[in-house]
Amino acid sequence: MTTVNGVVETPAFMPVGTLGPVKGIDPRDLEELGFRIMLNNAYHLYVRPGHKIIADMGGLHRFTAWPGVILTDSGGFQMFSLAKLCRITDDGVSFQSHLDGSAHFITPETSMEIQEALGADIIMAFDQCVALPSEEDAIRDAVRRTTLWASRCQASRRRTDQALFGIVQGGLDATLRASSARELVKLEFDGYAVGGLSVGEGKADMYRILEATVPELPAVKPRYLMGVGMPENLVEAVARGIDLFDCVVPSRHGRTGWLFTSFGRVLIKQARYQRDESPIDSACGCMVCARYSRAYLHHLYTVKEMLASRLNTIHNLWYFSDFMRRMRLAIAEGTFEAFRDSFYRQQLQDQSDMTCAGADGAAQDGSSTV
Repeated sequence: MTTVNGVVETPAFMPVGTLGPVKGIDPRDLEELGFRIMLNNAYHLYVRPGHKIIADMGGLHRFTAWPGVILTDSGGFQMFSLAKLCRITDDGVSFQSHLDGSAHFITPETSMEIQEALGADIIMAFDQCVALPSEEDAIRDAVRRTTLWASRCQASRRRTDQALFGIVQGGLDATLRASSARELVKLEFDGYAVGGLSVGEGKADMYRILEATVPELPAVKPRYLMGVGMPENLVEAVARGIDLFDCVVPSRHGRTGWLFTSFGRVLIKQARYQRDESPIDSACGCMVCARYSRAYLHHLYTVKEMLASRLNTIHNLWYFSDFMRRMRLAIAEGTFEAFRDSFYRQQLQDQSDMTCAGADGAAQDGSSTV
């Protein structure tokens, strides 16, 4: 995927820098970890510090000192989920800021203005994401409105150096999803996203919706699954034709002490690591595993040292970067199915070997914890 600020090999995972940076991580860290693309949140940057200030500072790349590719989401999901007294019409969304209660009105045209001012390489069309479950009429209306807004976003874009992606909606209705995808393809976007998933539905439903949606999207353009980030979801979505992902999982789990490894996940706060001199994962190539023991990381987390969050996040980001690299290699070599089978064999082994460590050692999302 070629952009003004660089080439991104896909499938790729985008770390999330909601307010600009990935929490506690310097742009140089992301480069050294192998990332070439990250996501910033248009809603949060619009309410603080403001898109006009960022534009005056030279845009997001200069403002954040990130030389790679940036994707900004439209902020629609945050308006619906965070804002106070949100009201949606075909014209746009009126809401009160979650920070200070100030009143705002965002239209598809305003969303384009904000994202063009921010200066990301890839920007997203304004869409309406509904909660799940929702009434069928509400989902159908959101699909209609998303298509209407997508057309207005296309008509109002001014910059030619940014790629614009449309967003497929439709809840868990496979027919609506396919219809939404076909209508967006008619508008000829530069890429397409599948939104409104990873909001509480089961894995089977997620995969079923991808199977109904992805075949309707052009294979020659990037296909992006929004907000999904557990390793098993990445494998299954790639198997179904997805190219791009974003999620806060690596950084958020790092801050809470959940560490991804080649053999499952380590919950570093557990007392069993108090005297453990081994690295998080002896097979890991990150600088954290090269330098620090589980015992030291356990200590940092226990005493609430800010370095704990940083080191844990670096390790998790390395895991995700390397995980995607290995998937790309398997695709290039024609061995993706073998990679997928190996991943699941390891998962099953993790579960059979897992040692229970009390209630706080149980995995909350069905994956193994060791």
